[in-house]
Amino acid sequence: MSARALQAALAQHVRRRDDFAQPLRTVAGFDVGFEADGSVACAHAVLLDADTMQVLDERIVRAPAATASVAAADGTEAGSTDPDLVGVRALPALLAALEALARRPDLAFVRGHGIAHPRRLGIAAHFGVAADLPSIGVATEALIGTAAALHEIRGAHTPLRDHGEQVGWLLRSRPGSEALVVSPGHRVSMTAAAQLVMRYVAGDRLPEPIRLATLGA
Repeated sequence: MSARALQAALAQHVRRRDDFAQPLRTVAGFDVGFEADGSVACAHAVLLDADTMQVLDERIVRAPAATASVAAADGTEAGSTDPDLVGVRALPALLAALEALARRPDLAFVRGHGIAHPRRLGIAAHFGVAADLPSIGVATEALIGTAAALHEIRGAHTPLRDHGEQVGWLLRSRPGSEALVVSPGHRVSMTAAAQLVMRYVAGDRLPEPIRLATLGA
């Protein structure tokens, strides 16, 4: 099965309703980069107290990147740098980083896309389904979709739609900054995704769990 076919199949297992601990006790941020010409994925995970945002644990894990080469429509090979296949390649490192944390978080914020993805399975959704972990994707650029103009006020958000289906939000987390692309990953509803991201936005454009994960990735 090709990587894209796998994504399409796994997308059927994404649950788009709230199914996470309430109240939240811990949250985590995850970010992934690639090294050694893309052959190694480096995942950074930061575990925080959900109320105080105190860092409870922090792990950096390197793992071989999974193969994600697929045949493109023009007959060429694609995969190693395709943004819509990052979740396939990064999954082993993300799962290893989750396992390395001192405890499993109640909710994961992942740098990247949830269902705001051509096959509705971005890195946050793929990770969430594979780990059966409530997750939200937070990205800085959209892969798909269109949205109405966004107000400049903090917390303003507008639906991101792809062929009429809402796949996420454009969210103004900080006035004067470009909007974030927020979408549910797994076991989180569309409405809750935007609310939870804003709950953890402090002084930075990114929510604190992802900001901290990005610093070490």
